[in-house]
Amino acid sequence: MKMRYLKLVFVMLCISFLAACATLESGSDGTTRVAASDNRDRPTNAYYAYAQSQLSLRKGELDQAIDSMQKALSLDPDSVFLKRELAGLWLMKKDTAAALQLLDDILVNHPDDVASLILVGRIHQTINQPQPAIEAFSRAIAIDPSQEDVYLQLGSMHMEQEQWEQAKQVYEQLIANFPRSYAGYFFLGRLSAIAGDTASARAHFEKSLSLEPDLLEARFELGAVYEADRKYTEAADLYNDILAQQPDNVQARMALGHVYDRSGRKQEAQAIFSALGEESTEHPEVMQTLVREYLDAQNYAAADAIIQGMLQAVPKNADLRYLAGVALDGLEEKDAAIGQLKQVSPASRFYQNAVTHAALLYQEMDRLQEGADLLVSAIENDPENPEFRYYLGSVYEQMEAYAQAEQTLKDGLALDPENPRLWFRLGVVYDKWDRKTDSIAAMKQVIDIEPDNANALNYLGYTYADMGIHLDEAERLVRAALEHKPGDGYITDSLAWVYYQRGQYDQALPLMEQAVELVPDDPIIREHLGDVYSKLGMTEEAIQSYRMAIENGHADKAAVEAKIKQLQP
Repeated sequence: MKMRYLKLVFVMLCISFLAACATLESGSDGTTRVAASDNRDRPTNAYYAYAQSQLSLRKGELDQAIDSMQKALSLDPDSVFLKRELAGLWLMKKDTAAALQLLDDILVNHPDDVASLILVGRIHQTINQPQPAIEAFSRAIAIDPSQEDVYLQLGSMHMEQEQWEQAKQVYEQLIANFPRSYAGYFFLGRLSAIAGDTASARAHFEKSLSLEPDLLEARFELGAVYEADRKYTEAADLYNDILAQQPDNVQARMALGHVYDRSGRKQEAQAIFSALGEESTEHPEVMQTLVREYLDAQNYAAADAIIQGMLQAVPKNADLRYLAGVALDGLEEKDAAIGQLKQVSPASRFYQNAVTHAALLYQEMDRLQEGADLLVSAIENDPENPEFRYYLGSVYEQMEAYAQAEQTLKDGLALDPENPRLWFRLGVVYDKWDRKTDSIAAMKQVIDIEPDNANALNYLGYTYADMGIHLDEAERLVRAALEHKPGDGYITDSLAWVYYQRGQYDQALPLMEQAVELVPDDPIIREHLGDVYSKLGMTEEAIQSYRMAIENGHADKAAVEAKIKQLQP
């Protein structure tokens, strides 16, 4: 249909061009020549404006392309094709709101327009709005089951949301309609592996490979299933088959070494790990594979075994020491992790990461002074690094050493005056120090540097609301924060608290209940909900909410208990 439309456009343009842009004249020599026409004779139909838009787009003139497409649409306002084309231009302009508005207009009158539904789904997917994306994709394949790619997009979105059963149904529909879809079988295999059904996982991966024998990812997934079933011989054979075709495949070598290690073939495993360790200093792919296939996948036990084997060959490799620390942290072996991280030298590219990671581990274990000492030492090694001062200020803040935190953060700002993280942390310190005016000034600095900083917008808005001042400005700030972080429970709580402070309890209630749904374990939000219930005379609900605040570890248990006591007869 689109091709027929374009052919018609081309024909009409040729006719319009000859009719309006030029006339034929007979010269005195008997020849015929073309005489230019006045601009007033140019056509003003939709076809011409559409073509002008396409020409502008080819020249890279996006604004002019949009203007011409809007003109085309004004001349043919019912054209679904032109609306969809204009939506595409708005997407190029990164104006997703304008694009979605056009597509929504199409779907009002053409709810079964599959192309528009797919585009709506992809836009919502891009801007991280999974539910409307899922709805659009689901409608598209319900109307037109032949959209093979849409099944894959919809299935992946369900998997991202950990909606395993829905994802399974989508992939089963896919292979029912497309029996040779190796991707459908592959993802069914992955879902089976997640569910612990290794027999089904093997069957699906094997089917995927029968349809696409060169699919390496399915081979690795099948190998992992063999390992889970302790079928080490089968796993080793599979990895060796890959290496027979691709001898330098780092992922296959690591996997084979790990299989040998687990099956007791220690010498063969160590030979592979030593070779990888020696290569790691010259070949970035070795480290990249470790991170991608093991650490990012949170397969920390395998990562630790591989890294420790590599370190036997290159014990002074600081990069490996850092990755060893990350793996051990994943295994909850925090002291061992710190031991590895502290071996990363200042010359390493991972030095800053290693120091801050170790400092955070000390904080988690409430060994704050050790964390502070580590960061002080790091500052001595790298005095121009503002990040070390940021983390040291955070440790002092946790120690309630607010004067030291203030000075440390100000020292960082002397090095990097436009650092929003340092200003934000300083604002938090001032807030905890009960220096509200200074806290407000620091948060304003963050917003001056980063006007879209949702955390600072929310913090300042909530501060105003909590103080009962500038409530209109507080609402503006919090709503701006919500635009950048929609669905955030803490920001939703802030907006509800603005309404609460105005005495608009009916408006506050649904927002506060939504905040609790989004962050059910936060004691302050639970207390706020109790306050709203109390103002609305919902005594039993208020008491229950206050009790939940205490159960969730409210810092001022006595104050919340006093509220409960006031409500009880």
